[in-house]
Amino acid sequence: MSGKRIQREKRTIEKMIALYKAGCPQAEPEPERYQALYRYAVKRLDRCAFGEEKPACKQCPIHCYQPAKREEMKQIMRWAGPRMLWHHPVLAIRHLIDDKRPVPPIPEKYQPKKKP
Repeated sequence: MSGKRIQREKRTIEKMIALYKAGCPQAEPEPERYQALYRYAVKRLDRCAFGEEKPACKQCPIHCYQPAKREEMKQIMRWAGPRMLWHHPVLAIRHLIDDKRPVPPIPEKYQPKKKP
């Protein structure tokens, strides 16, 4: 079960992808691609090592996205981010506030193993 913060992140990603898909001239015409990207992002959020204390993904020391998917999401966020202020102002402002949160320490299970 996800907490309030993770649920809000999921809604924000969903709205950003929808804005990009509907309005960006460079957007691919096949909707399945964006549905798959959204499902991937939700899966990553559900498995986030930090849980409710997660930092913004761009500041996270654990990059859980595959490089290609990460680049695609960055492109979507670059285009949709400024437009979110007009279409979904509360989500956009909360996202900007979350972006300023400090990065918590990396959980032990994600730290490199020490060799004896």
